[in-house]
Amino acid sequence: MKTSDYVKAILSELSEHSLATQDEQTEKLVSSILNARKVFVAGAGRSGLMGKAFAMRLTHIGIKAYVIGETNTPAFTKEDLFIVGSGSGRTETLLVLVKKAKAIGGRVATFTLSAESPIADLSDEVILLSGAPKDQHEGKHHTIQPMGSLFEQSLLLMYDAVVLRLMEMKELDTHNMYGHHANLE
Repeated sequence: MKTSDYVKAILSELSEHSLATQDEQTEKLVSSILNARKVFVAGAGRSGLMGKAFAMRLTHIGIKAYVIGETNTPAFTKEDLFIVGSGSGRTETLLVLVKKAKAIGGRVATFTLSAESPIADLSDEVILLSGAPKDQHEGKHHTIQPMGSLFEQSLLLMYDAVVLRLMEMKELDTHNMYGHHANLE
């Protein structure tokens, strides 16, 4: 196949899997973000990179958002929201963070492929994404893409859709975002 054929195949997979998104759960998440004092985001590997992009956009629309593990991350409190991206819902390093956030008394929202996982079990909100797990021998969904790419791409699309919904609710457009955009570039 040519590269353009792969792009078409990836877009087809994303289109197919994005239709399974749960609007009720994402609306709850949007409300939770608006009600939180601060929002913290984490994920491992490429899911973590998607989380960083999400935290950046949240900051651009005026929400205090932080990436767990960065040097400028403040203390998490019971008034805060922790958003986790984990396809398996079993990533040990993220599970430790979720347990700590719950012990502090804050809320946890998780984007995952598995509603029956340790992280999902501890979460206040679970947003199920449709997609294939990293291990293609597990699950009913398959992809032409390697490892967790379909989940990670779906995660970024969902994060961007949540930002658009927040912008709508806050009556913002792209021009409003520049006041929070980095200007020392």
